[in-house]
Amino acid sequence: MKISDAETPRLLLDPDRLQRNIDMMAARCAGLGVKLRPHLKTPKSVKVAECAVPDQSDPITVSTLREAEAFAAGGYKDVLCAAATAPTKLAHADRIQRDSGSNVILVTDSVSLVEAADEKAGELGAPFDFLIEIDCGEHRSGILPGSTELLAIGAALKDAKNLKLAGVMTHAGHSYALDDVEKIADLAEVERAAAADSADALRAAGHDCRIVSVGSTPTVLYARHLDGITEARAGVYLFWDLAQYSRKICTLDDIAVTVLATVIGHNRAGGSIVLDSGALALSKDDSSNTFAPDTRYGYVCDAGTLERFEGLSVDRVYQEHGMVPVPDESWFDRLPVGTQVRVMPVHTCMTCAAYDVYDVVRDGEVVETWPRVNGW
Repeated sequence: MKISDAETPRLLLDPDRLQRNIDMMAARCAGLGVKLRPHLKTPKSVKVAECAVPDQSDPITVSTLREAEAFAAGGYKDVLCAAATAPTKLAHADRIQRDSGSNVILVTDSVSLVEAADEKAGELGAPFDFLIEIDCGEHRSGILPGSTELLAIGAALKDAKNLKLAGVMTHAGHSYALDDVEKIADLAEVERAAAADSADALRAAGHDCRIVSVGSTPTVLYARHLDGITEARAGVYLFWDLAQYSRKICTLDDIAVTVLATVIGHNRAGGSIVLDSGALALSKDDSSNTFAPDTRYGYVCDAGTLERFEGLSVDRVYQEHGMVPVPDESWFDRLPVGTQVRVMPVHTCMTCAAYDVYDVVRDGEVVETWPRVNGW
Protein backbone atom coordinates (compact mmCIF):
# COMPACT_ATOMS: atom_id res chain seq x y z
CA MET A 1 0.00 0.00 0.00
CA LYS A 2 1.25 3.47 -0.85
CA ILE A 3 1.09 5.80 2.13
CA SER A 4 -0.86 8.20 -0.09
CA ASP A 5 -3.72 5.67 -0.01
CA ALA A 6 -3.61 5.19 3.77
CA GLU A 7 -6.36 6.22 6.16
CA THR A 8 -4.98 8.54 8.81
CA PRO A 9 -3.78 8.99 11.51
CA ARG A 10 -1.16 6.24 11.17
CA LEU A 11 2.10 5.54 12.93
CA LEU A 12 4.94 5.25 10.42
CA LEU A 13 8.31 3.62 11.14
CA ASP A 14 11.42 4.09 9.01
CA PRO A 15 13.37 0.81 9.33
CA ASP A 16 16.61 2.25 7.98
CA ARG A 17 16.70 5.01 10.58
CA LEU A 18 15.80 2.44 13.24
CA GLN A 19 18.73 0.24 12.25
CA ARG A 20 21.18 3.16 12.26
CA ASN A 21 20.06 4.04 15.77
CA ILE A 22 20.44 0.43 16.89
CA ASP A 23 23.95 0.16 15.46
CA MET A 24 24.98 3.46 17.05
CA MET A 25 23.99 2.44 20.59
CA ALA A 26 25.43 -1.07 20.24
CA ALA A 27 28.78 0.43 19.26
CA ARG A 28 28.62 2.93 22.12
CA CYS A 29 28.01 0.28 24.78
CA ALA A 30 30.69 -1.97 23.32
CA GLY A 31 33.11 0.95 23.58
CA LEU A 32 32.15 1.47 27.22
CA GLY A 33 32.64 -2.22 27.96
CA VAL A 34 29.10 -2.83 29.22
CA LYS A 35 26.24 -5.02 28.12
CA LEU A 36 23.35 -3.19 26.49
CA ARG A 37 19.95 -4.04 27.94
CA PRO A 38 17.63 -2.11 25.59
CA HIS A 39 14.54 -0.61 27.16
CA LEU A 40 11.68 -1.80 24.96
CA LYS A 41 8.98 0.30 26.66
CA THR A 42 9.35 2.76 23.79
CA PRO A 43 8.59 0.42 20.84
CA LYS A 44 6.56 -2.23 22.74
CA SER A 45 7.02 -4.44 19.68
CA VAL A 46 8.53 -7.89 19.32
CA LYS A 47 9.42 -7.06 15.71
CA VAL A 48 11.43 -4.03 16.82
CA ALA A 49 13.04 -6.19 19.49
CA GLU A 50 14.13 -8.66 16.82
CA CYS A 51 16.03 -5.81 15.16
CA ALA A 52 17.49 -4.36 18.36
CA VAL A 53 18.20 -7.65 20.17
CA PRO A 54 18.57 -10.41 17.56
CA ASP A 55 20.07 -12.82 20.11
CA GLN A 56 17.13 -13.72 22.35
CA SER A 57 19.45 -14.78 25.15
CA ASP A 58 20.59 -11.17 25.49
CA PRO A 59 18.95 -9.05 28.21
CA ILE A 60 16.06 -6.64 27.66
CA THR A 61 14.17 -4.11 29.78
CA VAL A 62 10.43 -3.51 29.99
CA SER A 63 8.13 -1.34 32.09
CA THR A 64 5.01 -3.52 32.34
CA LEU A 65 4.22 -7.18 32.77
CA ARG A 66 2.14 -7.05 29.59
CA GLU A 67 5.36 -6.17 27.77
CA ALA A 68 7.28 -8.84 29.67
CA GLU A 69 4.68 -11.42 28.67
CA ALA A 70 4.87 -10.50 24.98
CA PHE A 71 8.66 -10.48 24.80
CA ALA A 72 9.00 -13.70 26.82
CA ALA A 73 6.51 -15.37 24.48
CA GLY A 74 8.69 -14.07 21.66
CA GLY A 75 11.64 -15.99 23.04
CA TYR A 76 13.46 -13.45 25.22
CA LYS A 77 14.83 -15.14 28.33
CA ASP A 78 16.29 -12.32 30.44
CA VAL A 79 13.63 -9.68 31.11
CA LEU A 80 14.00 -6.85 33.63
CA CYS A 81 10.75 -5.14 34.59
CA ALA A 82 12.24 -1.80 35.62
CA ALA A 83 9.28 -0.31 37.50
CA ALA A 84 8.99 -1.38 41.14
CA THR A 85 6.52 -4.23 41.45
CA ALA A 86 3.66 -4.95 43.85
CA PRO A 87 2.77 -8.32 45.42
CA THR A 88 -0.51 -8.43 43.46
CA LYS A 89 1.54 -8.60 40.25
CA LEU A 90 3.56 -11.66 41.22
CA ALA A 91 0.96 -14.16 39.99
CA HIS A 92 1.21 -12.60 36.54
CA ALA A 93 5.02 -12.66 36.66
CA ASP A 94 4.87 -16.29 37.79
CA ARG A 95 2.69 -17.23 34.80
CA ILE A 96 5.15 -15.59 32.46
CA GLN A 97 8.08 -17.50 33.92
CA ARG A 98 6.25 -20.82 33.92
CA ASP A 99 4.82 -20.46 30.41
CA SER A 100 8.00 -19.20 28.74
CA GLY A 101 10.89 -20.44 30.84
CA SER A 102 12.12 -16.83 30.95
CA ASN A 103 13.52 -15.10 34.00
CA VAL A 104 11.53 -11.98 34.93
CA ILE A 105 13.68 -9.80 37.18
CA LEU A 106 11.70 -7.50 39.47
CA VAL A 107 12.60 -4.30 41.31
CA THR A 108 12.09 -3.09 44.87
CA ASP A 109 13.06 -0.18 47.10
CA SER A 110 11.53 -1.21 50.42
CA VAL A 111 11.81 -3.91 53.07
CA SER A 112 8.03 -4.07 53.39
CA LEU A 113 7.64 -4.90 49.71
CA VAL A 114 10.28 -7.64 49.99
CA GLU A 115 8.46 -9.20 52.93
CA ALA A 116 5.06 -9.07 51.21
CA ALA A 117 6.50 -10.35 47.94
CA ASP A 118 8.23 -13.24 49.70
CA GLU A 119 4.96 -14.29 51.32
CA LYS A 120 3.10 -14.11 48.00
CA ALA A 121 5.87 -15.95 46.17
CA GLY A 122 5.66 -18.69 48.78
CA GLU A 123 1.94 -19.09 48.13
CA LEU A 124 2.67 -19.37 44.41
CA GLY A 125 5.64 -21.66 44.84
CA ALA A 126 7.56 -19.28 42.61
CA PRO A 127 11.12 -17.92 42.95
CA PHE A 128 11.97 -14.39 41.84
CA ASP A 129 15.15 -12.38 41.34
CA PHE A 130 15.11 -8.77 42.55
CA LEU A 131 17.19 -5.66 41.95
CA ILE A 132 17.33 -2.90 44.53
CA GLU A 133 16.51 0.46 42.96
CA ILE A 134 18.89 3.30 43.79
CA ASP A 135 17.88 6.97 43.62
CA CYS A 136 20.73 8.82 41.89
CA GLY A 137 19.05 12.21 42.20
CA GLU A 138 15.80 12.22 40.26
CA HIS A 139 13.83 11.41 43.45
CA ARG A 140 11.20 9.47 41.53
CA SER A 141 11.77 6.15 43.25
CA GLY A 142 14.56 4.17 44.84
CA ILE A 143 16.70 4.61 47.93
CA LEU A 144 19.67 6.91 48.30
CA PRO A 145 23.11 5.35 47.90
CA GLY A 146 24.76 4.86 51.28
CA SER A 147 21.43 4.84 53.10
CA THR A 148 20.65 2.40 55.89
CA GLU A 149 17.76 1.05 53.79
CA LEU A 150 20.20 -0.40 51.25
CA LEU A 151 21.68 -2.98 53.58
CA ALA A 152 18.31 -3.53 55.25
CA ILE A 153 16.74 -4.48 51.91
CA GLY A 154 19.76 -6.61 51.08
CA ALA A 155 19.35 -8.45 54.38
CA ALA A 156 15.61 -8.88 53.82
CA LEU A 157 16.25 -10.45 50.41
CA LYS A 158 18.91 -12.72 51.89
CA ASP A 159 16.46 -13.86 54.59
CA ALA A 160 13.63 -14.34 52.08
CA LYS A 161 12.73 -17.94 51.29
CA ASN A 162 11.58 -17.34 47.72
CA LEU A 163 13.43 -14.23 46.58
CA LYS A 164 17.04 -13.59 45.62
CA LEU A 165 19.09 -10.42 45.35
CA ALA A 166 20.48 -10.10 41.82
CA GLY A 167 21.94 -6.61 42.03
CA VAL A 168 21.13 -2.91 41.82
CA MET A 169 19.77 -0.49 39.25
CA THR A 170 19.38 3.26 38.91
CA HIS A 171 18.03 5.65 36.29
CA ALA A 172 19.12 9.24 35.69
CA GLY A 173 15.82 10.38 34.25
CA HIS A 174 16.64 13.93 35.30
CA SER A 175 19.16 14.00 32.47
CA TYR A 176 16.18 15.04 30.35
CA ALA A 177 16.24 18.39 32.13
CA LEU A 178 19.63 19.20 30.57
CA ASP A 179 20.78 20.31 27.13
CA ASP A 180 24.50 20.70 27.92
CA VAL A 181 26.56 17.59 27.17
CA GLU A 182 29.16 18.40 29.84
CA LYS A 183 26.44 18.60 32.47
CA ILE A 184 24.97 15.35 31.17
CA ALA A 185 28.42 13.76 31.46
CA ASP A 186 28.67 15.04 35.05
CA LEU A 187 25.27 13.54 35.84
CA ALA A 188 26.29 10.27 34.20
CA GLU A 189 29.15 10.06 36.67
CA VAL A 190 26.76 10.65 39.59
CA GLU A 191 24.54 7.89 38.19
CA ARG A 192 27.48 5.51 37.74
CA ALA A 193 28.86 6.13 41.21
CA ALA A 194 25.45 5.70 42.84
CA ALA A 195 25.06 2.23 41.35
CA ALA A 196 28.67 1.08 41.63
CA ASP A 197 29.09 2.28 45.23
CA SER A 198 25.82 0.66 46.26
CA ALA A 199 26.91 -2.63 44.70
CA ASP A 200 30.23 -2.42 46.55
CA ALA A 201 28.44 -1.78 49.85
CA LEU A 202 26.22 -4.83 49.32
CA ARG A 203 29.19 -7.03 48.43
CA ALA A 204 31.08 -5.82 51.49
CA ALA A 205 28.09 -6.96 53.57
CA GLY A 206 28.29 -10.41 52.03
CA HIS A 207 25.62 -10.11 49.34
CA ASP A 208 25.84 -11.20 45.73
CA CYS A 209 25.50 -8.34 43.26
CA ARG A 210 26.00 -9.66 39.75
CA ILE A 211 23.93 -6.96 38.00
CA VAL A 212 24.89 -3.29 38.30
CA SER A 213 22.56 -1.48 35.93
CA VAL A 214 22.39 2.19 34.90
CA GLY A 215 20.80 4.04 32.10
CA SER A 216 19.11 6.81 30.30
CA THR A 217 19.87 7.43 26.65
CA PRO A 218 21.65 10.78 27.27
CA THR A 219 23.84 9.51 30.12
CA VAL A 220 24.83 6.36 28.27
CA LEU A 221 25.84 8.45 25.26
CA TYR A 222 27.87 10.98 27.24
CA ALA A 223 29.27 8.98 30.17
CA ARG A 224 33.01 9.44 30.47
CA HIS A 225 33.34 5.83 31.63
CA LEU A 226 31.21 3.13 33.23
CA ASP A 227 33.70 1.45 35.55
CA GLY A 228 31.96 -0.86 38.01
CA ILE A 229 28.83 -1.11 35.84
CA THR A 230 27.76 -4.35 34.15
CA GLU A 231 24.96 -3.10 31.89
CA ALA A 232 23.37 0.01 30.43
CA ARG A 233 19.68 0.54 29.77
CA ALA A 234 18.46 2.95 27.11
CA GLY A 235 15.30 3.07 25.04
CA VAL A 236 14.38 6.33 23.32
CA TYR A 237 17.45 6.07 21.06
CA LEU A 238 15.60 3.45 19.03
CA PHE A 239 13.16 6.01 17.65
CA TRP A 240 14.30 9.40 18.99
CA ASP A 241 11.93 12.38 19.17
CA LEU A 242 11.79 16.15 19.40
CA ALA A 243 12.35 16.09 23.17
CA GLN A 244 15.80 14.61 22.57
CA TYR A 245 16.39 16.79 19.50
CA SER A 246 15.64 19.88 21.60
CA ARG A 247 18.39 18.81 24.00
CA LYS A 248 20.91 18.33 21.16
CA ILE A 249 21.05 14.57 21.79
CA CYS A 250 19.91 13.62 18.27
CA THR A 251 19.22 15.21 14.88
CA LEU A 252 15.97 15.40 12.97
CA ASP A 253 17.39 12.83 10.55
CA ASP A 254 17.59 10.31 13.42
CA ILE A 255 13.86 10.38 14.23
CA ALA A 256 12.49 7.05 13.02
CA VAL A 257 8.79 7.33 13.90
CA THR A 258 6.30 9.89 12.62
CA VAL A 259 2.54 10.30 12.49
CA LEU A 260 0.92 10.41 9.07
CA ALA A 261 -1.89 12.97 9.15
CA THR A 262 -4.29 14.57 6.69
CA VAL A 263 -5.32 18.20 6.23
CA ILE A 264 -9.06 18.18 6.94
CA GLY A 265 -9.76 21.89 7.01
CA HIS A 266 -8.63 25.48 6.61
CA ASN A 267 -9.54 27.76 9.49
CA ARG A 268 -9.03 31.04 7.69
CA ALA A 269 -10.45 33.10 10.55
CA GLY A 270 -7.87 31.59 12.89
CA GLY A 271 -5.10 31.44 10.34
CA SER A 272 -4.64 27.71 10.82
CA ILE A 273 -4.56 24.48 8.89
CA VAL A 274 -6.51 21.71 10.61
CA LEU A 275 -5.17 18.14 10.79
CA ASP A 276 -7.03 14.94 11.67
CA SER A 277 -4.37 14.20 14.30
CA GLY A 278 -4.90 15.74 17.69
CA ALA A 279 -4.20 14.97 21.33
CA LEU A 280 -4.86 11.24 21.04
CA ALA A 281 -2.85 10.76 17.86
CA LEU A 282 0.11 12.94 18.89
CA SER A 283 -0.20 13.10 22.71
CA LYS A 284 -0.21 16.30 24.73
CA ASP A 285 3.39 15.95 25.82
CA ASP A 286 5.21 19.25 25.37
CA SER A 287 8.51 18.35 27.03
CA SER A 288 10.56 19.58 24.06
CA ASN A 289 9.36 23.14 24.50
CA THR A 290 11.69 23.98 27.37
CA PHE A 291 14.61 24.08 24.95
CA ALA A 292 12.85 24.38 21.57
CA PRO A 293 9.59 26.34 22.02
CA ASP A 294 8.76 26.11 18.33
CA THR A 295 8.30 22.33 18.51
CA ARG A 296 4.94 22.71 20.30
CA TYR A 297 3.17 19.35 19.71
CA GLY A 298 5.26 18.32 16.71
CA TYR A 299 6.96 19.55 13.56
CA VAL A 300 4.84 19.35 10.40
CA CYS A 301 6.76 17.75 7.54
CA ASP A 302 6.39 16.79 3.89
CA ALA A 303 4.84 13.31 3.71
CA GLY A 304 7.31 12.14 1.10
CA THR A 305 10.64 13.80 1.93
CA LEU A 306 10.11 14.26 5.69
CA GLU A 307 11.52 17.78 5.34
CA ARG A 308 9.92 20.19 7.79
CA PHE A 309 7.63 22.79 6.28
CA GLU A 310 9.37 26.00 7.30
CA GLY A 311 8.05 27.24 10.62
CA LEU A 312 5.07 24.88 10.77
CA SER A 313 4.22 23.05 14.00
CA VAL A 314 1.07 21.65 15.54
CA ASP A 315 0.33 24.49 17.94
CA ARG A 316 -2.92 23.34 19.61
CA VAL A 317 -4.48 19.92 20.00
CA TYR A 318 -8.04 18.90 20.68
CA GLN A 319 -9.00 15.25 20.96
CA GLU A 320 -9.06 14.66 17.19
CA HIS A 321 -7.96 18.01 15.78
CA GLY A 322 -4.45 19.39 15.40
CA MET A 323 -4.16 23.11 14.64
CA VAL A 324 -1.22 24.35 12.58
CA PRO A 325 -0.88 28.16 12.43
CA VAL A 326 0.40 29.41 9.07
CA PRO A 327 2.24 32.68 8.49
CA ASP A 328 0.19 33.66 5.46
CA GLU A 329 -2.70 32.49 3.29
CA SER A 330 -0.45 31.02 0.61
CA TRP A 331 -0.23 27.91 2.80
CA PHE A 332 -3.88 27.14 2.15
CA ASP A 333 -2.97 26.64 -1.50
CA ARG A 334 0.28 24.84 -0.70
CA LEU A 335 -1.48 22.42 1.66
CA PRO A 336 -5.03 21.99 0.31
CA VAL A 337 -7.63 19.90 2.10
CA GLY A 338 -6.79 16.23 1.58
CA THR A 339 -3.02 16.75 1.63
CA GLN A 340 -1.06 14.30 3.76
CA VAL A 341 1.71 15.47 6.07
CA ARG A 342 3.91 13.77 8.64
CA VAL A 343 4.30 15.02 12.19
CA MET A 344 7.50 14.42 14.13
CA PRO A 345 6.53 13.51 17.72
CA VAL A 346 7.59 15.36 20.84
CA HIS A 347 7.83 12.24 23.01
CA THR A 348 7.87 8.99 21.07
CA CYS A 349 6.83 6.80 23.99
CA MET A 350 3.66 8.81 24.54
CA THR A 351 2.79 9.23 20.87
CA CYS A 352 3.19 5.55 20.02
CA ALA A 353 0.98 4.53 22.95
CA ALA A 354 -2.16 5.44 20.98
CA TYR A 355 -1.48 2.91 18.21
CA ASP A 356 -1.77 -0.86 17.84
CA VAL A 357 0.70 -1.21 14.96
CA TYR A 358 3.58 0.41 13.12
CA ASP A 359 3.32 0.81 9.38
CA VAL A 360 6.87 0.14 8.25
CA VAL A 361 7.55 2.46 5.32
CA ARG A 362 10.17 2.40 2.62
CA ASP A 363 10.13 4.54 -0.54
CA GLY A 364 6.62 5.79 0.15
CA GLU A 365 5.07 2.35 0.57
CA VAL A 366 3.98 0.36 3.60
CA VAL A 367 6.08 -2.79 3.29
CA GLU A 368 5.17 -4.43 6.63
CA THR A 369 2.92 -3.97 9.63
CA TRP A 370 4.43 -4.61 13.04
CA PRO A 371 2.12 -5.11 16.06
CA ARG A 372 2.57 -3.23 19.34
CA VAL A 373 1.75 -4.32 22.89
CA ASN A 374 -0.30 -1.82 24.89
CA GLY A 375 -1.75 -1.92 28.38
CA TRP A 376 -0.52 -3.48 31.61
